[in-house]
Amino acid sequence: MRSKIPLEKYLIERRRTKKALCMPLIDVSKFDKERLRYITIHLHKMGVDAILIGGSSHIDQLLLKNQIDVIKETTDIPVILFPGNITGISPNADGILFLSLLNSLDPYYIIGAQVLGAPIVHKYKLEVLPTAYLIVHSGTSVAFIGRAQPFPDGKPELVAMYALAAKYMGMRYLYLEAGSGAKKSVSEDIIKAVRKVYDGMLIVGGGITSHQIARSKIRAGADAIVIGNLLELRGFEREFERIVKETI
Repeated sequence: MRSKIPLEKYLIERRRTKKALCMPLIDVSKFDKERLRYITIHLHKMGVDAILIGGSSHIDQLLLKNQIDVIKETTDIPVILFPGNITGISPNADGILFLSLLNSLDPYYIIGAQVLGAPIVHKYKLEVLPTAYLIVHSGTSVAFIGRAQPFPDGKPELVAMYALAAKYMGMRYLYLEAGSGAKKSVSEDIIKAVRKVYDGMLIVGGGITSHQIARSKIRAGADAIVIGNLLELRGFEREFERIVKETI
């Protein structure tokens, strides 16, 4: 059972003992209670490091709370909020990725939602993980909703510039996102370029559907990998277990 140390300290200590962290992403709208309980039991057995929970831009608050309750009834793995908007904040999680979508064309996703959400996070006494969020590719729902300006192909140095800015602004976490259901994952060239300038916790997600892809992201410099869509497949267990083994 995980000792009740601060979430950030827990993540740092786990990272020191492994090649990378494995953090599955649960979309609250895609699983009923029975399926969620089944998935969580298997994730616990596999030894994942934390569970991210989020979904679309607007989330049913009661559904979010109920889904977190199901996870917490099944495992003591920490639950971290991955909000798409202020509706994605719940008091019964262990912490929150306090995201700023730095390459959005809409100020709301850079600072507006954060200002509205900050008093709620403070009221709930959630542990905050200050996170720069970069959506690398276009053509996904998250890119459309967040009005993200995608990075041109073959220009990893541009992503690295944003990463360096995030570092200088004190963001201890950086999430490189390809997007849920993305046709291609974040390239190794981008991860390597970011790793050269950013020394915080580097999270990579989107399009990681096999242990081979996971291995390539870890070797390129990812501190944590996020897997979401794979969980929606029947028989996900075998490949997911292989992914977890790549992080050990």
